[in-house]
This record gives sequence, C-alpha cells and structure tokens, in this order.
Amino acid sequence: MSKLKFDEGRLMQVLVAPIVSEKATMVAEKSNAVTFKVLQNATKPEIKAAVELMFKVEVKGVSVVNTKGKTKRFGKTVGRRDNVRKAYVTLQPGQELNLSGEAA
Repeated sequence: MSKLKFDEGRLMQVLVAPIVSEKATMVAEKSNAVTFKVLQNATKPEIKAAVELMFKVEVKGVSVVNTKGKTKRFGKTVGRRDNVRKAYVTLQPGQELNLSGEAA
C-alpha cells in the first residue's frame, strides 16, 4: 500500500491523550499495543500516520473502539460523560513506545 499524504497539522491533533489504565497496561504487555484517546472523526490511516510521525515507531495495525458516554447524576442535576473514541495501536515486533516520561 502506498504512503498516504496527510496534513501534518491535522496529524498533531488526532491523538488527544494516552490512556493509562489497568486494561491498557495489560494489553500493552500482552500484544505490544498502546492505547490512545483520539478525535471522534479520526480514521485508522490518520491514527497510524500520527503515531509514526510523533513517536518515530513502526505501526503494525490500528483497532478503534467507540465508547458511549454514561449518564451520571449529581444530586438533582443529570449530567452526561462525553463519548470516547479509543485507538489500540499495535506496534511492529521490536518496537517500543515509552509513555511514562522517564529517560530510558
């Protein structure tokens, strides 16, 4: 597949935040995948290009999950959490992505 061209400014906005949770850590250890919160309208090729651009790693594949926001109550008022789009980015064997911040 040929390399697709994306706007670099758009790619810098696609990844919103890394997800650091117990489930994300288990997935990272098991299948060499990193989990990110991404924009609602981000596509798999955009996510792949963004990770490769920002972290200089080779991406094997991208899986995307859309999670509906829960309805929550605070006393009398009813609120709603935002919908979240998560991307599970699987890295090529031998590639590593360190999100913890300490120097290796």
